[in-house]
Amino acid sequence: MPGGVRSSLLIMVVLSLCLQIAAIGLFHTYKQRAQDNHFGFGWEMGKIGEALALGRGFSNPFGVQTGPSAWEPPLYPYLMGGVFKVFGIYSNASSWVLLIINSLFNALTCIPIYFVARRVFDEKVARWSAWTWALFPYGMYWAIHWIWDTTISPFLLCVVFLVALELAERGRAAKLWAIFGMLWGVLALMNPSCLSFLPVCLLWICYRRYRQGYNWVAGSVFAMVLMAACLSPWLMRNYEVFGRFVFIRDDFGQQLRLGNGPFSDGASMVYLQPNLDPGELDRFERLGELAYAEQRKREAYAFIRENPGRFAVISFNRLVYYWDGVAKRGEGIALTTLRNSLYLVSSILALWGLGRAVRKRKPGIGLFVWLVLSYPTVYYFVYPHARYRHPIEPELLILAVFLIAEAERKPGVGRRVSAE
Repeated sequence: MPGGVRSSLLIMVVLSLCLQIAAIGLFHTYKQRAQDNHFGFGWEMGKIGEALALGRGFSNPFGVQTGPSAWEPPLYPYLMGGVFKVFGIYSNASSWVLLIINSLFNALTCIPIYFVARRVFDEKVARWSAWTWALFPYGMYWAIHWIWDTTISPFLLCVVFLVALELAERGRAAKLWAIFGMLWGVLALMNPSCLSFLPVCLLWICYRRYRQGYNWVAGSVFAMVLMAACLSPWLMRNYEVFGRFVFIRDDFGQQLRLGNGPFSDGASMVYLQPNLDPGELDRFERLGELAYAEQRKREAYAFIRENPGRFAVISFNRLVYYWDGVAKRGEGIALTTLRNSLYLVSSILALWGLGRAVRKRKPGIGLFVWLVLSYPTVYYFVYPHARYRHPIEPELLILAVFLIAEAERKPGVGRRVSAE
């Protein structure tokens, strides 16, 4: 890496991190809500972190004694538990530490953004994209407000994306295959929702390598074995405590029910969460975590079977909300579009940039296409949230910056033609 690029990236990361730390202090975002027994401090992950810090194991996602849990993926709750153990449970010091960690990962995302954009587009798009992310208030918002994996997941996914681009073009790539597999293992344990991108990402790499005459079978198998090795301790733990196979987390039935039921309109029926509905909390305690999630899934499936037309309509609403911004309950799509206009503009720029890059046959653009097609799909059938788009925000930002850079180039081209 040239010294100038290294210095530039270091400045971006340090500046972005300093701005976020200053914002934490200036806006007092480290002061977390104490209501509902501090549930707003990390929500279910915070409660599991509390249980870990108190020596109760990975358990009790809603604060009551419900026993071992797989309600959330393990890595971030364990991070919270470690911070709570050292700096105090639900203390301001713990909040500071966790928000600074979030801010650090948000700042570090400038680095893979730069290299992805440079590989697929050019140096100008790479620098613009990285600097935009470094100073991006929207990205900083999630870093300094949400104690969750919201900024770590985009960093990991963007690094995976970069490694995939490298694998598609490099003949001898044993180390890259190993990194690819281990990264996916870590990402799955941080945010399993990202796994929807794994099959198409792997197929894209294998196809590109096959077209160029590179070996792809051994490397891809090796990567998946390493990924399985990363997941196996957690999966074995789940089997041991639940007596059955549980793949990373077990709350899918609940999430499906929050988006599909008699009063569903495309947004989450968050009021049905056990922390907000005493009846649901009682049912969670009475049935136990796995049985509760299974029952919620059956309720959602029954609604979908009995109302296929309505399910299709609210699924279309969810698709719109994912790219346009989530509507408030009772609010129509038109009003949502107006209220979330900046969010919608960012989606339009990114998708327009994607279309233009496809037409110009930019190298590696196919991976962007598959990311946009695959990653959001589950949210079209469950429910959307602005936070659920954030893991792919770095790639969307690159596409938007590419479109703007293309528009900026056009006047110069016209002037040169006229001069000739």
